Amino acid sequence: MSLFKKIFSKEKKETLDKGLEKSKTTFLSKMSKAVAGKSTVDDDVLDDLEDVLVSSDVGVATTIKIIKRIEERVERDKYLGTAELNEILREEIAGLLSETETGSGNGFDFDNSSKPYVIMVVGVNGVGKTTTIGKLAHQFKKDGKKVLLGAADTFRAAAIDQLQVWADRTGVPIVKQKMGSDPASVAFDAVEVAVKQDVDVVIIDTAGRLHNKVNLMNELTKVKRVMQKVIPNAPHEVLLVLDGSTGQNAFEQAKQFTAATEVTSLAVTKLDGTAKGGVVIGISDQFKIPVKYIGVGERLEDLQVFNKFEFVDSFFKK
Repeated sequence: MSLFKKIFSKEKKETLDKGLEKSKTTFLSKMSKAVAGKSTVDDDVLDDLEDVLVSSDVGVATTIKIIKRIEERVERDKYLGTAELNEILREEIAGLLSETETGSGNGFDFDNSSKPYVIMVVGVNGVGKTTTIGKLAHQFKKDGKKVLLGAADTFRAAAIDQLQVWADRTGVPIVKQKMGSDPASVAFDAVEVAVKQDVDVVIIDTAGRLHNKVNLMNELTKVKRVMQKVIPNAPHEVLLVLDGSTGQNAFEQAKQFTAATEVTSLAVTKLDGTAKGGVVIGISDQFKIPVKYIGVGERLEDLQVFNKFEFVDSFFKK
């Protein structure tokens, strides 16, 4: 099918297949039970399919869209066999995601006129935010970019220490202050150093707390405003990191953060070892924000650029 262009390397696709194995196996098991003893796609099968999609963390709103598309296809084709249902799902979900600006298979579009390119990373504690920053730093450096990290999560000493570990591991410099320092001050120092040292990419970590949306909004707004004293259009990206293994909780975090600040891109982590991979489909559809990266393993290379066609192919492949 033309939608499923093989743009990943064989190794990356194998990693993606492996990372989604648990989600796929659980989904296909539920699917086989839903169509057991049925030869055609009828109302009962569609009702069961709806339950399968919702229980696979695709989300209610996106599930309704998918079911509607399949109902239209049944109406058009008059007969659809249950044996075809898996392939139909692949096609219809890929088609649905094609209607949104998400997961084209490209990472960040570095514009040389916007050097240094500033990425501000947000997300609650425990979602893999610092690990994502470290893996991004590794990948950007591997691509020949000069990278700098800014430890603006000054709320926890552990956050600064963890970012330092990643800076050491990837061989990337870090700008930091002591715990309790003003986050905006750290961000200001980081972008100022980046300009002086002709850095290509600055990645700014921010505090991962969401106990008070107003406070979070104020803090992130201040960080942005202070950086703009050095680089007027900074940050160029606000990347929200979500933990895919939390399923519907990831939706809630996305709602909270997008209400608190302008989010321009998403990274969904910890998809390996969970059966909740369907959350990526729902998040891709529901939030008009591109999913740029997904985490499908522990290795540095296992933070992958998200491609919706490759993802759907791996998720439904028998």
